[in-house]
Amino acid sequence: MINEQKHTISVLVRNEAGVLSRVVGLFSGRGFNIESLTVAPTLDTDFSRITIVSKGQTGIIEQIIKQLNRLIPTLKVLEVTDDDSVSNELILVKVTARDESRSEILRIAEIFNAKIIDVSPKTYTIMAVGEQRQITSLIELLRPLGIKELVRSGKVAISRENSFINLKNV
Repeated sequence: MINEQKHTISVLVRNEAGVLSRVVGLFSGRGFNIESLTVAPTLDTDFSRITIVSKGQTGIIEQIIKQLNRLIPTLKVLEVTDDDSVSNELILVKVTARDESRSEILRIAEIFNAKIIDVSPKTYTIMAVGEQRQITSLIELLRPLGIKELVRSGKVAISRENSFINLKNV
């Protein structure tokens, strides 16, 4: 069996039309699935940060990183490891709130430092931020209570040290 691992890649790009499709095209052109993808402007809105989580052989991921570095709007590409970064993801989850399960939902939310952000007569909407395994555990505890809807952001990561270039010099 081929040894495939999850890889988190952080890409700093110019914030312009078509950049995301070119980045994603490098993965799809090689038959790699993107497990999660987040994109947003940085502090300087002329630039965006793309965080990609994909599973693949290390050698192939290294090739994709080299090709990402060659794209014109790309400024910097880093493979982010768990040892040198901080990462989280966000979920919004709508749970069926029956009279007999309301206190259980509140207890579970409290354990995970999640917040009830909306209440209706039949549902609670919960927002949680945490590491992937924490989010997965929260979902598994809520599942038997009746998850109606779930939205998950995907992983966002930032290195512990200043790994990206100073944008003022670009």
